[in-house]
Amino acid sequence: MATLRASEIGTYLYCQRAWWYQKCGYEPQNQGGLGMGIQVHDTHGRRVQKARNLTRLAYFLLLAAGVLAIASLILQTSS
Repeated sequence: MATLRASEIGTYLYCQRAWWYQKCGYEPQNQGGLGMGIQVHDTHGRRVQKARNLTRLAYFLLLAAGVLAIASLILQTSS
């Protein structure tokens, strides 16, 4: 019995004909388009990661500003 991989299920759900061609051993004719798609996805992934890092930095800076504001208020009231 052949093993069914999750990627095969995804291919079948997206396009049953593409799944069948893949099972029969046909290679895609649009290799250039597939390569470009991989490049676009990689670029998008890097941008998403950069946005996540910037969001984390913004939260950290907001927290630091809050701590400094509280420290400033404590120092002003203690003098």
